[in-house]
Order: sequence, then C-alpha cells, then structure tokens
Amino acid sequence: MTEEATSEAPTCGPEDTGSEPAQAPPAEPSRDGAASESTRSPTPPEPASQATAPTAPAAPAATKAAPPSEDVPSAPLLLAVEDVSDSSVTVSWEPPESLGRLGLQGYVLELCREGASEWVPVNARPVMVTQQTVRNLALGDKFFLRVAAVSSAGAGPPAVLKQPVHIQQIIEPPKIRVPRHLRQTYIRQVGETVNLQIPFQGSPKPQASWTHDGHALDAQRVNVRTGDQDSILFIRSAQRSDSGCYELTMRLEGLEAKAAIDILVIEKPGPPSSIRLLDVWGCNAALEWMPPQDTGNTELLGYTVQKADRKTGQWFTVLERYHPTTCTISDLIVGNAYSFRVFSENQCGLSATAATTKELARIQKADIVAKPKGFVERDFSEAPSFTQPLADHTSTPGYSTQLFCSVRASPKPKIIWMKNNMDIQGDPKYRALSEQGVCTLEIRKPSPFDSGVYTCKAINVLGEASVDCRLEVKGKASATH
Repeated sequence: MTEEATSEAPTCGPEDTGSEPAQAPPAEPSRDGAASESTRSPTPPEPASQATAPTAPAAPAATKAAPPSEDVPSAPLLLAVEDVSDSSVTVSWEPPESLGRLGLQGYVLELCREGASEWVPVNARPVMVTQQTVRNLALGDKFFLRVAAVSSAGAGPPAVLKQPVHIQQIIEPPKIRVPRHLRQTYIRQVGETVNLQIPFQGSPKPQASWTHDGHALDAQRVNVRTGDQDSILFIRSAQRSDSGCYELTMRLEGLEAKAAIDILVIEKPGPPSSIRLLDVWGCNAALEWMPPQDTGNTELLGYTVQKADRKTGQWFTVLERYHPTTCTISDLIVGNAYSFRVFSENQCGLSATAATTKELARIQKADIVAKPKGFVERDFSEAPSFTQPLADHTSTPGYSTQLFCSVRASPKPKIIWMKNNMDIQGDPKYRALSEQGVCTLEIRKPSPFDSGVYTCKAINVLGEASVDCRLEVKGKASATH
C-alpha cells in the first residue's frame, strides 16, 4: 500500500549560490570520495525550452567515477507527478530493484529550482514512503525533482523527473447557475423594478457581458454590476421596451458559459374597441364587441360583462373572464331598461375604462293573462309514530338523568310519561319537555327507588303510540370488612 508524506518547499533560488550542498543523512558516510560524488552527482535533465538547465555540482576533474557500490540501493523506479495544484505538487515512485546489502533506510526527495545549481533536500531525514507532497509553493515556480534511496552506506543514484514542474494557477471553467424562478419567463409590470442576481463560478474571476436581444445594453436604462460570485442586472422603472431575451456570457481564457433570461414587462389592457346591442327579446339581450387594440403586451384572460338598470344606475357583474366576444344576458326584469359595459382583463387586472352600450335594452311587458289553477290543500294528518325510541339507561344516585325519544304526528300529539304503567305527571321529581317532536323526561337526583320501566305515550285524534325503557339507579357500594 502506498504511503504519503507531506513536506514544505525549501527556499532555494538562482541567487543562493553561496549555500552549502545538500547534506547526506546522519547515517551516511562522508561524500568527499570520488565514489560518493559520482553516486550523488548524476547529470540532471535539460528542459526542452530552456537554454540554462539546472546542473548538479560537478565532480573534481582528477577524480574518476567509481562503479556503484553494492552496499547502496539502486535508483527508485517510475518517478512520476501525481497531482499539481496552485501551491503544491505530489510525486510518487516505486522501490528500487536492488535494496543493497545493508538494507533500505528510506528515501530523500530533492528539489532544484530552474536557473539554480543546487539540489536542496525536501525532507531532512529519509522517509519510508513512496509518495510525497511538497506544499507552500508559489505561483510561477518552476523546478526539477529527484529522489534517491538511502541505506546506512549512503544514498544510491537518484531518479530524476524528465520535465520540470511548473506551478500555475488552476483554471476553473466558468459556470452560470440560473435561479429556479428565472428559468421561465420573468414577468414584471410597467414601472416596477427589475433586479436579476445571477450567481456564477470560475477561477480566476471570469469576465461578464450582457446583451439584450443580441444587442448591447442601453446604459441609460440598465445598470450592471458584477462581483466575485454574481452579476446583477438592475432596471429602476421597467417599460414595455425592456421586454426581451437578456443573455449573460462569462468568458475565461477561451472558455465561456452563457445563460438566457426572458423578461416580459406588461400593463393593463385597453377597453374593447366597440360594443353594440344586437337584439332584445323577452327578458334577454344579445351583445357583441370587438377585442381591444392594446392587450397590455400579454394575452387576455377574458372579458368582464356588467349590467345596470336605469332606475338605480348600479352596475352588477354578469360574466367574468368570458372569452367569446358575443354573449346573451338573461333574467332581466320586465319593465326595466338596461345599459351594458365590457372590460378587458389580463394578468395586471381589468382595463381602466370599459366599452359601454349607447342604446338601452328595454324589457317590454307582454300581454299575458294569468290563469291561476285551483289550489289543492294537502292533508298532512298523521297518527303518532316514534322515530327514535327510548334507550335503557343506568344512572348514579344523586345525579340528575334524562330520557329522550322522538315522535312524529299531525296534529301535535299529547305526551304522557309513566313509570311502571303509572302516570307521573304532576310529580315535582320529574320534569317533562316536548319541543319539535323531541320528548325529554328529566329525573332529578334519582335514588335506587326510581329504578323501573318508564313509558312515553303520544296520543292525537288519529291514534296513539308508546315506547318504554328500563332505568336502573345503582346504590352505593357497601364497605367490605
């Protein structure tokens, strides 16, 4: 499994000519010998586009390079850049083929900036990882990287990146996020403000531009302000001429994103062009009118038709959001004369004025002789019948209780209450009520003596009916010893 270490970038540049060469880890032997220098001084790669490539410190001319020692590891394999951001770089490698007779103590990553001659260690001590991130780099930095495997006998030959690493600003393509309410036609009324706030993304900050129906904006009517995260289009007082397609374009180094927003500025419509009374017959009047010349820059929702009789002069609405341009008004009162008017309606409301008929619709009286039919009185007489009987009931001593039932009869029946077939009328302990066919018997503070069968009897000239129920008044429970 690959391990990763994080290190800060060493400060080294072309002007650091007096700095000391990179020191080996404490466990390494001295590098003064020819063999050690040949081991630590491989020729660095030459950048393809630079004439002055960084070069490692040259070995003394009189010293010949010694063959690699079997005690030190060979060069790491497959050194490659994994990731580059605007302030860091991550490199990885594979272990060397030969670890040396003395074993591997770790790896040392070194950095040499473009134009400099010194390799500077990134990590002061060898680390046992095969992936390392160098952080705190500055924009514009360009440098070479190399890594060497280290044993107790010293550092083996390094593996060097073939191309220099260039720290550049990461470009995030521009992207526009149109709010949900602006993804459909944005409708405003004449005189209202238009304030569109459109968020966007992009790094570095992209350049914003607006157009109206493909043309540049009128700076006297439209104000645009673009911040770091959004662009705002503002119109203080919208007019119908401000309707159209507004397109926002964000550009960044050859990349661009576009978003279109449709704006519709509307107002109240004009009245119908003309209206006339076509015909009057019976209690009906037929009207016809022409659509308005100005619909308010949007479609009509319909027409509102009103009538007013000559006597009162008050207007009453007959039809609302009526779409045809002809209608028939019915149920007019005989003997009255009527005027009619029609309003146009759209999303802003009714037109400010209406088209009104010039002539009156007079509803004439017809010569009709009424022939009343003989009235046959219906007989509603009915013998008593209970629609809701009495229900058995259990009560507690000392708490008043009520018995209910419902009876239907015509003429109104006489109600008689009985207990155990004995008439209880006049007894102050009972109160009988009868209203709208509902019969009620109230028993005041009953005792166990009041238990029994209660009967309600209804009597009129056509017959009689009765219902009964059982009332049980439970006595208090006796104490148990």
